[in-house]
Amino acid sequence: MAMAGAPARRVALLGGGFSTDADGLLDDWVLERAGRPRPKVCFVPTASGDAPAYVDRFLDAFSRRDCEASALPLFRRELDDEGLRSFLLGQDVLYVGGGNTANLLAVWRVHGVDRLMREAYDRGTLLCGISAGANCWAEGSHTDSFGPLTFLPDGLGILPGSVCPHYDGEPGRRASYLDAVATGRLPAGWAVEDGVGALFTDGRLEEAVTRLPQARLLRVEADAEEGVEERAQVCRLLDGAGEGDA
Repeated sequence: MAMAGAPARRVALLGGGFSTDADGLLDDWVLERAGRPRPKVCFVPTASGDAPAYVDRFLDAFSRRDCEASALPLFRRELDDEGLRSFLLGQDVLYVGGGNTANLLAVWRVHGVDRLMREAYDRGTLLCGISAGANCWAEGSHTDSFGPLTFLPDGLGILPGSVCPHYDGEPGRRASYLDAVATGRLPAGWAVEDGVGALFTDGRLEEAVTRLPQARLLRVEADAEEGVEERAQVCRLLDGAGEGDA
């Protein structure tokens, strides 16, 4: 629990955003949670190998919003250790993109970004991301980093438990994640369907939203009798959600 007067420590898991959704509702929701006008938002594209097109898409989407958008490359690193720390800790939102979770974690650890992410979290920076960018904050995750879908009992541990992205969006995700939790290969955690956003403060769910009426956030836990239990959480439908959706 945070001490009195300490900044709120927050993580947001995203089942969408600028790279997949035309309406921009989840990205607008993230910016509203930044806690200040014209927040500084840094995109961290490590999981995609700093793919230039991915970075350009982020900068294009966020340059049209009331924020200061930037990106942090690590494969062609431009900042020394002091500059890297100053840059990351100067952001209001750190937005991590999708790609390969295992590779993301390995590269961050080499450059010390894992430690800086935790320092930023403790200082009140909003951490968020989609797919691998959601997986990385938890103790463990469900991933295709090694080809076939599998469990990765390795993460930053900022968010207790495990995360499974694309829960309803990719064949085999749900069954594989349920099996990993039921057998104890992953701890209990959160299944994020495409279209959902979930905000955690000090490791506890504070808010769940969705841009799609049918999309859900589920708590998944091992159950002695049933093997595993899924519990759908209440999700608020974002303003403008569902318009134009099939």
